[in-house]
Parts: sequence; structure tokens; C-alpha cells
Amino acid sequence: MSPPLLDIQDLQVDFHTPEGIARAVDGVSLAVLKGETVGLVGESGCGKSVTSLAILGLIPSPPGKISAGRTLFEDRNLLAIGPQALRRLRGKEISMIFQEPMTSLNPVLPIGRQVAEPLMVHRNLPRSAAMEQAADYLERVKIPSARKRLNDYPHQLSGGMRQRVMIAMAMICGPKLLIADEPTTALDVTIQAQILSLMMALKEESRMSMLLITHDLGVVAQTADRVLVMYAGEVVEAAPVTDLFDHPFHPYTQGLLRSMPRLGGHDRGRRLKEIPGTVPPSTETLVGCKFADRCPDAFDRCRKEKPEPAGIDRDHWARCWLFEFPKKRGVHG
Repeated sequence: MSPPLLDIQDLQVDFHTPEGIARAVDGVSLAVLKGETVGLVGESGCGKSVTSLAILGLIPSPPGKISAGRTLFEDRNLLAIGPQALRRLRGKEISMIFQEPMTSLNPVLPIGRQVAEPLMVHRNLPRSAAMEQAADYLERVKIPSARKRLNDYPHQLSGGMRQRVMIAMAMICGPKLLIADEPTTALDVTIQAQILSLMMALKEESRMSMLLITHDLGVVAQTADRVLVMYAGEVVEAAPVTDLFDHPFHPYTQGLLRSMPRLGGHDRGRRLKEIPGTVPPSTETLVGCKFADRCPDAFDRCRKEKPEPAGIDRDHWARCWLFEFPKKRGVHG
């Protein structure tokens, strides 16, 4: 097997706050292979976006600091190459689609200029040639009358159109890795489906890899090859997408799946099954499993010892003491 395109090892990100040190990412390890789509899922506040920002060196410092770990991209440690080298990498080899296009796009620059800028910066194209390619790419992402809208500003576009502009900006230089952080947030379901379909078509066409960050397991089911479930700064379960949906092991993963609405199910008209409680504050130091206080199956050991990742099946593991009781959990039949 070829080495991963992206290989994150024991990443730790801290923020200094008035309440103390907040550990937003606590020893995260993940890999993305060439051509693969990896989904990173979990509730808000679990550290998904901070992980993505750390990859590109976008953690605001102060108050943030990457305090441990390695982030290897094609065997280059991104945490050690320096800010100038990272700038040359961003947008060219690794691109990112941010959560909210209205706040990510520059409100005082026309969209054509913003889409063309990566070509001018990374490929030294003159402005006229870059604008011509920007128009072509806006057409590819299905912007109606794209050439006539090069001088439009972000506020003149709908949410779905702004997200298409973000996709064009992120992919125009043909990156090897695309990080998509909640790319369909605040879009209605029809537009969400169109955006996902567009992203996957462009991904297959360019044969790039993707790290897809979302809280929506339905999106992951449609797009990802593998899934990592994140809770309170840690990855608590990882599996191929089919295995995760067919045989979820960690109680947190099971809770996420139970909370999904289902068409034609027996629970019609009933309240959705939520996970009780909330994600613990990242300033809080927990001794055992971070999910123990919300877990319906927790026992004494869960609150006293931190569980290590345990293999369940090929390419499927979970960080849970209940692995010692597979029959109780319904794993392996």
C-alpha cells in the first residue's frame, strides 16, 4: 500500500483562556490516502474544525498553540516548514472550503477576482488569463451566466451560489487534498444535494483526496470511504463507512446514529432520540473516558481509566472499554 497523502500523528492543540488551558484537540491521529474521501464527524465543539485549521497552520496564535504532534503531507511535516512554505502550499496543493461562504469571501472584492487570485499567486498567470480561467471554472461549478457575473460581489449571490464560488476558489489550482469544513451548512436540502454532487464529480475528475468535516451522518453516508468519529477532542471510532453504519461500536457513535431522522420508520410522530448531556468543556480535565458521563453503558472503569483504541475488525477500531464485552454490544454478530 502506498503511504498516505496526509498523515496526522498525535496532534494536540491548546488555547489559553481566562478559565485555563482549553485542549481542543487531544492526541488526534488520522490518515487520508490518495484519492480517498475521509469523513470526520461529531457534535459541534468536538474539535473537528480546529483539526482542519491546524493542518494548514491557521490556528490563531495567541491564544492557540499546536503543542504536540506531526502533520505529514507527502512526508513533509507541515508543522516544521515555516509560514512562507505553508503559504506556497495553501490553495495550490491543499485547499479548504470554509464553513460559511458569506464570511469567508471578501465582501469588497468581485467574485471573479477572488477565484482568479490563486492562479495569479501560485501559477504567476497575468490577470487577464487568470480571469479567463476563473470564468471557465465558475461555469464548471454551475454558476449561471458565469462570465457576466465576474464583477458581482458576494452579497449579490445566494447562499448556494456563494458556496459554488468557494468550491471554484478551492479547486481551481488542482489541489491534491481538499478540506471541506461543513460545506453544506445553512443550505436547504435540495441545494445541499447539488453541492455534494458537484464536489464529488470534481473530486473524481481531478483524482484528489478529501477530508470532509460534518455533523451530518447522512452526508457522510453519501460521500465518504472511511469515517472517523470525534468526541471532545479525540477520535473515538474509525471504520469504513459501510462498517460504521452496519456495526457501530462506540456508544457515542450509536447515539449519533439513533438521533438521525428516518423516513418510513416506526418512530413517526415521536421525539427524536437525543444524546443526553453536552460535550464537556475543553478546559475540564477528565481522568477516564470523556463520554462516560453521557454513556448509558458506562461502568466504574470508564470513569477511572482512559480507554485505548481496540481493534474490532479489519480497519475498524473504537476507544471503549466495552470492547471486552463484544456480545453485550452486538458486535461480531
